[in-house]
Amino acid sequence: MGPAQAQQLGVPQSSVLTLSSERLFAESEFGQRVMQEIEAEGVLLAEENERIVAELSREEKDLTEKRTEMQPDEFRPLAEAFDRKVQSHRDGQRAKLDALSRQSEEARQTFYELVQPVLIDLLRESGASVVIERSSVFLSSDRTDVTDAAIARINELIGDGSQLENRGDE
Repeated sequence: MGPAQAQQLGVPQSSVLTLSSERLFAESEFGQRVMQEIEAEGVLLAEENERIVAELSREEKDLTEKRTEMQPDEFRPLAEAFDRKVQSHRDGQRAKLDALSRQSEEARQTFYELVQPVLIDLLRESGASVVIERSSVFLSSDRTDVTDAAIARINELIGDGSQLENRGDE
């Protein structure tokens, strides 16, 4: 493909291209789907946490009321059991939050693996030898930024990516 043809396709002719990887993910249909799913799961996790906190608060209140009616040696095992229950819930919620974070990171890694051929094509079409992260560049011309072109091609090629994930389920 010649320079004029590449220019018509929205690909600048330059030896160095810039790209915003954050925008690439966030503005792609794939990234938007993933972020919506993670956000929805985060909301469910927060709601679950609120329910657990409310339940534990009621139990703590009941335990506090029982304290006045019980001998210290009778109360201590109940208090210790309650403390273990609270810690167990905290650990469980923290593990779920960590899993959600890992899920987000894994989705990003999958995305960048999937889009690598698109970025290689842009590199070849432009005649560039390197693509540099836009945020790492001190000064450049906006015309070297291929983020919009990459997003358009990625959306066309993989869309929101859900069909790719469904293929593995068959």
